[in-house]
Amino acid sequence: MDLFEQALEQNQHSPLAERMRPHSLDEVVGQQHLLGPGKLLRQLIETDQLSSVIFWGPPGTGKTTLGQVIASSTRSNFVFFSAVLQGVKEIRQIVADARQARAHHGRKTILFVDEIHRFNKAQQDAFLPYVEKGDITLIGATTENPSFEVNSALLSRSRVFVLEPLAADDIVVLLQRALCSARGLKEQNLSITEEALEHLALAAQGDARIALNTLELAASISAQDQIDLETLQQALQKKALRYDKGAEEHYNVISAFIKSVRGSDPDAALYWLARMLEAGEDPMFIARRLVILASEDIGNADPRGLQVAISAQQALHLIGLPEGRIPLAQATSYLATAPKSNAAYQGINQAQQEVRQSGALPVPLHLRNAPTKLMREQDYGKGYRYPHDEDGISVQDYLPDTLLGTRYYRPTDHGYEKMIGERIAYWEQIKNRRRKEKS
Repeated sequence: MDLFEQALEQNQHSPLAERMRPHSLDEVVGQQHLLGPGKLLRQLIETDQLSSVIFWGPPGTGKTTLGQVIASSTRSNFVFFSAVLQGVKEIRQIVADARQARAHHGRKTILFVDEIHRFNKAQQDAFLPYVEKGDITLIGATTENPSFEVNSALLSRSRVFVLEPLAADDIVVLLQRALCSARGLKEQNLSITEEALEHLALAAQGDARIALNTLELAASISAQDQIDLETLQQALQKKALRYDKGAEEHYNVISAFIKSVRGSDPDAALYWLARMLEAGEDPMFIARRLVILASEDIGNADPRGLQVAISAQQALHLIGLPEGRIPLAQATSYLATAPKSNAAYQGINQAQQEVRQSGALPVPLHLRNAPTKLMREQDYGKGYRYPHDEDGISVQDYLPDTLLGTRYYRPTDHGYEKMIGERIAYWEQIKNRRRKEKS
């Protein structure tokens, strides 16, 4: 047993979540997609053949716990390293010791780096040569998306295992175990009501650390031998939602919000809006996303959508929060229930792609500006037909010659855009009739 394990087991003054960390795979609750019978991670741990890996998941899902389990089951030297408390200079001594253990005893060294994302990409480079040479097996733990926060060279040499928030049923198991365990609260001889237990399991949001430490606080303030809902709520108070405006959950929630509006689900859209507002998201960021969405996903199927989104942004700017949530909710529900079209969005994408491919094609002569005599002598503007002289519809081409007949804007049959499509088709009929009359 190394110092890391001893500190966890012997310090009875440490938080309940620390005391209740599992010591073996059989004690681990949750993460069955990784640790269930026959699953890869379980096999690698049990056979002591773990190569460099990254554990990625939200707080309280068991990343450090897995490090402890590996430490207790491996035949390798296990070194716990905190990116918060230690720096790159300590790595040299760790590697020196690892090389000595490998040369004299044939033992490899596993280096567990907690919160590896706290190192910048340049600092992470320090691990790379030692991983490549086999001096150490690296296990990194991070709450941040390793695609963004871990050096790509290091990431390519590691297998990423994604840990998920624990289910409420898993949290219940952990809480009941803590009440009955000698490492936990057994000496206090406490029970908990079913209502309080279920409430805490949901309130923890999949975070075992929050659940256990809240239980410990509730036990310390309970005036009786049973923790009821009222006592639990005092301990829990207002929990902070898992949401980091600069990190992964920020993008997850805004993505869910946008996709709910795009998918015409006003209830889900309002839920994700509430999640962002309660977590402290910048409301102007939400308003800007609604303005973009109004054009990208609704467009001319309901041109009023853009007006509503801009009005909501202006109202929010005028009145601020908390009242500003109301125009945000109005715009969100309006856009979610509006007919959808991305025809304008697709059209500009295709037109820009054409420009990048074909470059600056010459403007047809009849469309060119001719403010000078010389330019008129060069036939600039010659042959241009003024649409207002022809009932608003003139038979002439507006695209460069090589692109004649190309369509970028294709109206859908949704909402107002159906009328636009019918109008364009009507114009084409008139133009075709006039072409036949001229021929």
